[in-house]
Amino acid sequence: MNDRERELTSGPGPGLDDEPAEPLYVPPNPEPDENIRHSLFGEILDWMLAPLLLLWPMSIAITYLVAKSIANQPFDDALEDRVTVLSQQVRSVDGRVTAQLPARAADILRADDVDSVYFLITGPAGEHLDGDRDLPRPKPGSADDAARGGAVAFRNDSFHGIPVRVAYSYLNLDPLRERSDAAAPELALVQVAETLDKRAHLANEIIKGVILPQFIILPVILALVWFALSRGLTPLADLQERIRARPQDDLSPIDPRQVPEEISPLVGSFNDMLERLAQTIEMQKRFIADAAHQMKTPLAGMRMQSELALRQIDPDEIRRSLEQVAKSSESATRLVNQLLALARAENQPQAGLAFGEVDLPRVARETVQDWVQASFAHQIDLGFEPPEEAVHIAGNPMMLRELLSNLIDNALRYTPTGGSVTVRVRLEHERALLEVEDTGPGIAPAERERVFERFYRILGSNTQGSGLGLAIVREIAQQHGAEIDIFNNPRSQSKKYPGSLFRLTFPPPAHDAIDAP
Repeated sequence: MNDRERELTSGPGPGLDDEPAEPLYVPPNPEPDENIRHSLFGEILDWMLAPLLLLWPMSIAITYLVAKSIANQPFDDALEDRVTVLSQQVRSVDGRVTAQLPARAADILRADDVDSVYFLITGPAGEHLDGDRDLPRPKPGSADDAARGGAVAFRNDSFHGIPVRVAYSYLNLDPLRERSDAAAPELALVQVAETLDKRAHLANEIIKGVILPQFIILPVILALVWFALSRGLTPLADLQERIRARPQDDLSPIDPRQVPEEISPLVGSFNDMLERLAQTIEMQKRFIADAAHQMKTPLAGMRMQSELALRQIDPDEIRRSLEQVAKSSESATRLVNQLLALARAENQPQAGLAFGEVDLPRVARETVQDWVQASFAHQIDLGFEPPEEAVHIAGNPMMLRELLSNLIDNALRYTPTGGSVTVRVRLEHERALLEVEDTGPGIAPAERERVFERFYRILGSNTQGSGLGLAIVREIAQQHGAEIDIFNNPRSQSKKYPGSLFRLTFPPPAHDAIDAP
């Protein structure tokens, strides 16, 4: 044992009994129904028709107001003419106001096939001169002030409970007489009223002329919109049919020139997914072929040794054959276990296991304890250097132990007898570092990227192994967002055995994203 600071572990410690249990499966949250787009056609149709159906009643209301304004104008002009004619019949003779309206003129004034016409003439003192006594007088206001200036004003009123339109004006009976500022002019009131039947009829005719065509045009618009959307979405249906018509093994990209420009980004993303899927399938095929090739060697050895044992008579020869069978079965068992570990590591993101806060020094110490007996068998000094402060990361304890176990196993296999393997946990710039250091032959810089490939083994290496351990390490490290680097052992003094230093740098834990342990 050397004199560097380390914790040596001589056997399984008490920390193994309280190993954290494997996290339970956490199913993904179902997507809310309101976020699911059931139909692109229906979505576009809703957004097009909803404003149209909302604006249509508004257009009817505006048309009604405009129609009333249009209908009022000609009839108001006729009322104004009648007020002017009546005003010409009012005279002031010797201080006495009279309205000289012949009976036939009154009949002509009231002559109307649809509406009823009323009129009223009053003197300066409000005395009745002619017409309908019950016709309401105007109320003071801006329109009344204008009428007092000689202009004809209009108002809406009611007569015997019937709505009427009234035109009125005040007539100055002596416009030539000089008056002081305080003197009030002598004004006679002349007003003519009529019911609103003709106006309502004309307004209704205008509305019918505008609204009825809309009832015909609106269904036509709906049909045209439906047809246009159906035609516009036809390329999507064609794309769907082309994808469905593909063979199951056809993962070639879709030609983006054959789709509309609007869905080109979608087709591009789909092509990227197809490319990744093709790469994954190719890797799986290669993995299965390599696994079958690797499994064939120990199985063939087991079969050959078992057949040889059956033909042997000498007990010593039988024992040697059975020992070879045991070694081959051990090699096959290790290969199967590593294949399962690699499959478990690759499927970890889809397993729904949430990361929690992990005490990295504790996981490292317990994992080193598991390998103490193996280090004794190899006559290698296995030690652990703890950090001076607490180190926590976001991760899965089970997968981290699998990662470190493969690194320790790799170091023990390549470190010669009498060498040393050190597992170290420390903090550097608030980032957790996990290091496995050995005094083996080291890894050439040109090989450091390839050693993480599946079933890859450095040429000239006489050490038995499956070539899967470091592939498992890389997969688990990537899932934890850790960077893995390989260096020569900076503490090695031997040129023949420069040693290796595997360093994993974990990202700082985001405490708001870590589940409670």
